[in-house]
Amino acid sequence: MRSVRIFALVGCLSAVVGAWGIIGAEARDLTVVSWGGNYQDAQRKIYFEPFAKQSGKPLLDESWDGGIGVIAAKVKAGVPNWDVVQVESEELALGCADGFYEQLDWDKLGGKDKFLPAAVSDCGVGAIVWSTALSYDADKLKEAPASWADFWDVQKFPGKRGLRRGPKYALEFALMADGVAPADVYRELATPAGVDRAFKKLDALKPHIVWWESGAQPLQLLASGEVVMTSAYNGRISGINKAEGKNFKVVWPGSIYAIDSWVILKNSPNKDAAMDFIAFASAPENQVKLPEYIAYGLPNKEAAGAVPANLQADLPTAPDNLAGAIPLDADFWVDNIEELNKRFNAWLAQ
Repeated sequence: MRSVRIFALVGCLSAVVGAWGIIGAEARDLTVVSWGGNYQDAQRKIYFEPFAKQSGKPLLDESWDGGIGVIAAKVKAGVPNWDVVQVESEELALGCADGFYEQLDWDKLGGKDKFLPAAVSDCGVGAIVWSTALSYDADKLKEAPASWADFWDVQKFPGKRGLRRGPKYALEFALMADGVAPADVYRELATPAGVDRAFKKLDALKPHIVWWESGAQPLQLLASGEVVMTSAYNGRISGINKAEGKNFKVVWPGSIYAIDSWVILKNSPNKDAAMDFIAFASAPENQVKLPEYIAYGLPNKEAAGAVPANLQADLPTAPDNLAGAIPLDADFWVDNIEELNKRFNAWLAQ
């Protein structure tokens, strides 16, 4: 009889612990995940802290380095410990197709027509328009590089180069360095011969490359002098110039622009609060503040039109900066990322 009572007591305690676990999951503070560095510092000032004050509830923010595998693991584990995540275009497409995100309430966002067409998805809304471009420290280079061909020219510009670790961007830049016109890059990359050509061009630069993964790293590499030039996110460059008085420059021809989006992870225990946050961050009166801190384009058309003229020149959406730039082909990377990641990792290990 005593053992039965003990068993019953253990069962009750397990039920209580389980209930507390469920309550704890439901009571978890809203968690928003972005890309770190000076970009997330700006988001904290104009989105995270004001939203927490308005809602009267805490908001936690974390950073990540991207990857659909991270999203998949969070969702497949059950109740995710992240709620809102800023994702790149192919992570949006893959995650949306695989059911990793909640459907957005576009009524709360004011309707799809308020945004650039490329910023609209059933499960994501554009947060920024940004570019990956060649960057250098104008205080350290007497002659300015003007193209990816210059980036590859280690005789004219001796020193290490920084590139984002992975095939995306590296292959496109390699083809442009090899003489492919920006408008023809994805047509060339869609062929086996084009992929071989890109890797062969990377072979020539491989001994001189320092690979980076997070958006803050190329700034550190430039500031320390470890590299003489690097690929970098344009907004990070303008951000560090303002914050620390650097003289880093962006080379716009040959840059690749893309849209990042806000998504809500499937089965988020804070789904309603997450949607409220995305609506807050997407409102024109809030979004228009971003270029004051960091030079990213704005997907909300009303906000984009209200950016002061003195800030427009640094945005990737400025007409002069779009000349010679190309949009990231998200469909190409959705179709080819797995295969090209395998080849890139094998190439890197050689």
